[in-house]
Amino acid sequence: VYLVESGGGSAQAGGSVRLSCTASGYTITNYCMGWFRQTPGKEREGVATINFDHSTDYADSVAGRFTISRDNDKNTLYLQMNSLGPEAPAMYYCALSRFPYIIGGWQARQKFHNWGQGTWVTVSS
Repeated sequence: VYLVESGGGSAQAGGSVRLSCTASGYTITNYCMGWFRQTPGKEREGVATINFDHSTDYADSVAGRFTISRDNDKNTLYLQMNSLGPEAPAMYYCALSRFPYIIGGWQARQKFHNWGQGTWVTVSS
């Protein structure tokens, strides 16, 4: 399984960024996927997850501003990030679980078994 993130870069504070993650070698349709982020010296933390049925869970810090979605026909996961704040700069990782459904998946990093290489997001004031 290969997960390749794209779309990272620099954005203005309060602006928007859209991340994509395309999977190859595996069909994502029946599995939970998620976005996680990490800054130097800190643990990787959950941002948002989406189950096989397109139900979603968000970390409290991003709820209402970030939107996770998936296009199973394109085998691709997305993260629309709006109203970027000071907590946003990080390496963002796409992840695939072997489970179809995880309640509160963003808090269950250990249930994700495949990871992308990450894409940086920076925010300028």
